[in-house]
Amino acid sequence: MTYCVGILLEKGMIFASDSRTNAGLDNIAKFCKMTVFERPGERVIAMLSSGNLAGTQSVISLLKQRGEDKNKPSTIWTVKTLFDVAGLVADAMRDIDRRDGSYLVASGGFNASFILGGQVNGEPMRLFRIYAEGNFIEADINTTPYFQTGEAKYGKPIIDRVITPHTSLADAAKCVLVSFDSTMRSNLSVGMPIDLMCYQRDSLKVQMRRRFDEGDAYFTSLSSQWSVGVRDVFSRLPEPELKT
Repeated sequence: MTYCVGILLEKGMIFASDSRTNAGLDNIAKFCKMTVFERPGERVIAMLSSGNLAGTQSVISLLKQRGEDKNKPSTIWTVKTLFDVAGLVADAMRDIDRRDGSYLVASGGFNASFILGGQVNGEPMRLFRIYAEGNFIEADINTTPYFQTGEAKYGKPIIDRVITPHTSLADAAKCVLVSFDSTMRSNLSVGMPIDLMCYQRDSLKVQMRRRFDEGDAYFTSLSSQWSVGVRDVFSRLPEPELKT
């Protein structure tokens, strides 16, 4: 299992993913699930992956390979919109599924999915959720400002309570890290390191990307203060009237 989240804000975007993969209790490993395609001044594209690791890696490798092919008219480096990039990801997913899908039926089939977002010069920031079948939906900053994949339920409540279109990038990053802390406390299949990227609107370059590993001083302090704060607020809530 995994946990990934992408958030669309007025001032920019936040992307975060965990790094734990497992194929049973005795086969746990760490793989980065965040891929960034960047050409400063032209485009910044982030992909967060969940599902079958071999499948997601194949899709990303195919996108990179096609991006280096000078004979291809449409690649992740040349298309003009994020919608077109989402289409390229969908095409790559279906190509991998056609190649490998029949061999994966016994193990649940090809189940890779992605969160895709960023900005291409000439258009606003955009955020997409791409499903295993290759179809996708787009976020709306006023109604659906974020997408999650994987083990989403534990981190969703804090995001729903905190995030608005006007939330600052710093507060959104803090909120996302708390959502990861809550998820890891409740589900052992999600684990560190956590990869976090903040993108400032119209900058067309990655300005902050950081990995939080086990023992990270900031994350440890954030987790501790959040736990203490929740218990403190809980203790000050009014008592319910319990009448027999």
